[in-house]
Amino acid sequence: MSSEDGEAGQVREALLRAVDSGSLPQVEDVLPEPVHVGGPLREELLTRARRLARTGAEGVLRERTGLTGPAQRTREADGTGSFHERLTVGELALYDGQLAVLTALERHFRRPASFGELRDRALAHPDREHVVWAEVMLELEHRPADETWDAAVRLSTDPDPVARLFAADVLLSQVVEEIVRGDVLYSERAALLLPWARREPDAAVLEVLLNGLTWAGGPEPEKVGLAYAGHPEPGVRAWMPMLLDTDGHSLSPEGLAAVLTLAGDPDPEVRGRVCAWLEGYQGREPAIADALVVLSRDERQRTRIDAVAALAYRDDPRCVAAERHIGPLEPGLDAETLPLFAVMDHQRRMRERGDYPGGSIHPPAQE
Repeated sequence: MSSEDGEAGQVREALLRAVDSGSLPQVEDVLPEPVHVGGPLREELLTRARRLARTGAEGVLRERTGLTGPAQRTREADGTGSFHERLTVGELALYDGQLAVLTALERHFRRPASFGELRDRALAHPDREHVVWAEVMLELEHRPADETWDAAVRLSTDPDPVARLFAADVLLSQVVEEIVRGDVLYSERAALLLPWARREPDAAVLEVLLNGLTWAGGPEPEKVGLAYAGHPEPGVRAWMPMLLDTDGHSLSPEGLAAVLTLAGDPDPEVRGRVCAWLEGYQGREPAIADALVVLSRDERQRTRIDAVAALAYRDDPRCVAAERHIGPLEPGLDAETLPLFAVMDHQRRMRERGDYPGGSIHPPAQE
């Protein structure tokens, strides 16, 4: 056997092991460019992936172990923002990304599945963070826009909220792809989500639609934002500021009142999202600066950091006293994050303007 035959055999074995694992990252780590994968091997990989996808991780484990007890499941991040479940039966473990592996191989070898097949794959793992759902979305991003959009719109009236969630996520991916391809600020397609957003009863679906509407220009998204500002679900309320800011640097009186209310929302996630948005908001309404002073004492350190940075970007001298509330950085927060340097930059700007008496490093602290 030649060295080339030996290398080809090693590649084949590595690919088959990766496909068998059910882990999409493992497959992507060893998958060469299509030109380096011969026709027989492509067919072998696709056939194997299809069979494993039909059987599923738990079925494969039972086939291989002969055991019938319940599988132990552990959620594991895959390093891309998605997750797999790791299933264990006896001493054998597999990941549950078989449908993601099949979808990736089909795209790699240009054997695309139909929209209906991809829909069914995503719905088999009804979680937007699951690797199968994410891989289906990635595949559909590259499909012809009109065809994919129309197929998703037909699902917008489906009685199953998970099917509508899938449809909304497809439309969101198309909106974002339009922005990326066209290098534009707003998406014409995003405005088409307005009628659906106004009637959607499911909070999870509505969150995705509101995300899409943040990419739409004009006054209509603000009206939707105001309508949902008091929604009972925190995830819905958290999208409101991005809908209320219609021109990037000012709020209507109604929008300002809504943002101030949300800045004091009882849910810490809503307050955090609002504060992160205020960090980049260019308006200089005094009431917003006062709200940021309050947020600088929030229970969440990430929110406190964003509030202090937002004050510093506004050159509000209260940022210096507010910075003292941040405290030692908690695990998981990046010490190099730019907002942590915002107060120092504010002080530099003030010194350059001569606004600190005697060139003092710290301005008078105000609360």
